[in-house]
Amino acid sequence: MALSAQKIKEIEIKANDIRQSLIEMLIEAKSGHTAGPLGMADVFATLYFHTLKHDPKKPSWPGRDRLVLSNGHIAPVLYSTMAHAGYFPIEELKTLRKFGSRLQGHPHREYLPMLETSSGPLGCGLSQAVGMAIADRIDNGKGSQRRIYCLMSDGEHDEGNTWEAIMLAGKERLRNLVAVIDRNNIQIDGDTEDVMPLEPFVNKYISFGWHVIEVDGHNIREVADAFEAARGIENKPVCIMAHTIPGKGVPEFEYDYRWHGNPPGAGPEDKIPKAKQGEVALKELRTLGRKIKSEHE
Repeated sequence: MALSAQKIKEIEIKANDIRQSLIEMLIEAKSGHTAGPLGMADVFATLYFHTLKHDPKKPSWPGRDRLVLSNGHIAPVLYSTMAHAGYFPIEELKTLRKFGSRLQGHPHREYLPMLETSSGPLGCGLSQAVGMAIADRIDNGKGSQRRIYCLMSDGEHDEGNTWEAIMLAGKERLRNLVAVIDRNNIQIDGDTEDVMPLEPFVNKYISFGWHVIEVDGHNIREVADAFEAARGIENKPVCIMAHTIPGKGVPEFEYDYRWHGNPPGAGPEDKIPKAKQGEVALKELRTLGRKIKSEHE
């Protein structure tokens, strides 16, 4: 379905709201990951407010698409998106990582039943998604319209298990499987190409029998069009390589791998003192939100 200019505006605003909420969560928790969640807000907003077949009032609806978060450390963006979509109260976001909270540092399905999987150990999510895609084909046939979406980091491709799943998906020609890779070029110890080079990344997926679509992960129309195009690909799994900016929306955080695993208040101080990091981040995002709204008026 083609996106109207009004719909794009709505999704951009949602993505900014999601970013603000996840920063507030991290400030309250005093721990957690910042760069990846900020970078993936546009993709998550597009999925939950346009592409994904789901019903927050009936999270176990049998006809829903499945969403597997493989890189569980970006849970703040998943929780924030789900809250804004109506799965649970936005106020509950402030319980992130607190004792007894449903919102664990990595998603735990037993605590939050609307999650499809528990995640945390990197490299496992695609294997789980491949299993779901094969099961769906067995249950519903090759003509099934359900999609299994697996959200992944680029850094987790250092894990061998990921490549086993890539091979199996290609061998089984899983047309109902869509992997979305957050290609932000960072991981906890530095740039991906310094830690463990991934390039030529796209060509590797193609060589294993996947159809690859590259997008600007912050261009809502490109992201939505890629999800739509994936539905038309026959006899191949689809990889959407989303090029994103880690820390997107807060210029002082952007492109800096040191914000991978630090929350505001515990990040590097060469640009903002620790005591001011949360305040500055929220101010930047609120300014961005006003700009988005004014651009569409």
